[in-house]
Amino acid sequence: MMTEKVNKSKKSTSVASEIPSKEENGRALDEYLFHQGTARHAFDFLGAHEEGDQIVFRVWAPHALGVSVVGSFCHDWQIGLPMKRLNEQGIWELWVHTDTVPDGTLYKYRILSPGGEIRLKADPYGRYMEVPPGTATIFLREKDFAWNDSGWLSQRATRAASGRKYPFNIYELHLGSWKHNENGKPLSYRRLADELAPYLKQMGFTHVELMPVMEHPFTGSWGYQVCGYYAPTSRYGTPEEFAAFVDIMHGAGIGVILDWVPAHFPKDAHGLYLFDGEPLYEYEDPTRQENRGWGTCCFDVGRREVKSFLISNAYYWIEKFHVDGLRVDAVASMLYLDYDRDHGGWHPNIYGDRGNLEAISFFQHLNHSINEDHPDVLTIAEESTMWPNVTSFDEYGLGFSYKWNMGWMNDTLRYVKEDPLFRKHNHGLITHIPSYAYDENYVLPISHDEVVHLKKSFLDKMPGDYWQKFAGARVFAAWMMTHPGAKLWFMGAEIGQFAEWSESRQLDWFLLEYDYHAALQHYFAALNNFYLSTPALWDEDPEDPESGFIWSDSALWEESMLVFRRVARDGKEVSVVLNFTPVAREGFPVSVPFSGDYIELFNSDAKEYGGSGVINEGTLTASTIGDKHTLPLRIPPMGCSIITSTQPPTKKTSKATVKRSRPITTAETRPTVKNS
Repeated sequence: MMTEKVNKSKKSTSVASEIPSKEENGRALDEYLFHQGTARHAFDFLGAHEEGDQIVFRVWAPHALGVSVVGSFCHDWQIGLPMKRLNEQGIWELWVHTDTVPDGTLYKYRILSPGGEIRLKADPYGRYMEVPPGTATIFLREKDFAWNDSGWLSQRATRAASGRKYPFNIYELHLGSWKHNENGKPLSYRRLADELAPYLKQMGFTHVELMPVMEHPFTGSWGYQVCGYYAPTSRYGTPEEFAAFVDIMHGAGIGVILDWVPAHFPKDAHGLYLFDGEPLYEYEDPTRQENRGWGTCCFDVGRREVKSFLISNAYYWIEKFHVDGLRVDAVASMLYLDYDRDHGGWHPNIYGDRGNLEAISFFQHLNHSINEDHPDVLTIAEESTMWPNVTSFDEYGLGFSYKWNMGWMNDTLRYVKEDPLFRKHNHGLITHIPSYAYDENYVLPISHDEVVHLKKSFLDKMPGDYWQKFAGARVFAAWMMTHPGAKLWFMGAEIGQFAEWSESRQLDWFLLEYDYHAALQHYFAALNNFYLSTPALWDEDPEDPESGFIWSDSALWEESMLVFRRVARDGKEVSVVLNFTPVAREGFPVSVPFSGDYIELFNSDAKEYGGSGVINEGTLTASTIGDKHTLPLRIPPMGCSIITSTQPPTKKTSKATVKRSRPITTAETRPTVKNS
């Protein structure tokens, strides 16, 4: 075993004193950027690569006394081939002839730690790994994939350059439990794409969001405890087959968003945990090293090489696999020093508050970089607090494209779980929601987190008998699709899944043999496609987006009804009437913006959707008394009616004043950054 003098610095983050000149080779520049914390393509330098007639292995292990590559191409797995230490910052390197390492070769790094222990580690930059429970990295020569999505990418770039918003309706999916083969096993990447792409197109979704596809040892983690950050999970096929999945989605006009987990990683022996025998990817400070609630380690995003690892990883999925966005998991756990920590178990920052300055800098760096190089790629924060300016760079903001609106989710679910008889006493819970609808660029999420751990499925959250549950699901969906913000639905909501989701089985597709479930799926498709074809629901004026939502009547608490207007930038608008009780109302006077004739565009109570048929047919005429216009309308029970004037718009109407407060509800904790 080769041993060399090791730098005793725990952090090992010293950098070259000068930027290499243009005359110096590319390797020196790669090293410099990696140790500087600004590398965007560290994956082209570290890991295993074919260069000419050689295969080069490179790994960062600054505390190691020695490193070898062990694998199926070595005569002795116990010893392997020794690597040479390149620099004092701890990069190790090995060159072998290309014929020595065929595709499919299994390998790991054998690391001698400062304490004398031997650690066998998978390659942090490995692009393919064994199917769990195997843990070795698989060597594959990189090949150019024959992409067919140039038209999609061109459209994506054009839309981003326009600065306009477009309909954004996400289907969140767990790869292994959407649908299974005849043999009971999950579909492969290719077969999943062939079945999923036409389904999403028919159902009116614009994007699919995949729960983490990165290699993870424990299926029950749902992918959120990653060991192979650069490797699409081998459970469903090869990296090339995953690229084909994305290509097929793009060919169908469906964008692909990946869940991405830069907050934490598990303690599996082959992963990043104590990689070279000392804290390296995790914080050295024991008060910051672990998320005890999850039993995982927190990435030290203040360490330059860790920043390069994570930012390069984001670029890897964007550039190598053409993904359209990253949904960043557990952002709040990174932003707050006291997240999931007891009193006295954390230390304030240099300003005396609980903001994690390294994490703030990391997110700003990440989003600035992606916005600079890939302005048409989205970053979406799962952030559940009142952290300011998550979706802008204003006043030291984080610069994400979107943020999950957990307030909308919590407040709406709390409201609809009430017995309809008592909803009138909680009317303010739902009418206050639009007051913060434009504080950030929001996604309205009904995600996997809401249909597990005894929270009940989406359909089963609705109170009442069988009919009321389905009607409640329909009116809830209408509220979501007509409220400002992008949309996210977890798979199964559209078919009326009764059982909670489990990663171990497919969705209950047999339910579609029953009329109510088939009608609900039809309803979701109709509602989603209505959303896509109705600019008033998404084409907001960038100068004044709040003018796209106007209350017509928010005081109908006794009836548990909401009446509001959605207005497109060209002035075209629709009026939305939502009734959250199972009581139909005939000839109910609804406030509308104009006199004259109206027609109903959409009604959730249509019989084809499983409703009772309380709809409005033909032309409806509004009456005028003074300056108030009212329209007698048939209000469906536990339903939604969407109407519009038959006369062309003259100009965009002015927005009524909306109180800009954001009441804190008991359903959501919204901590501030400062200590009290």
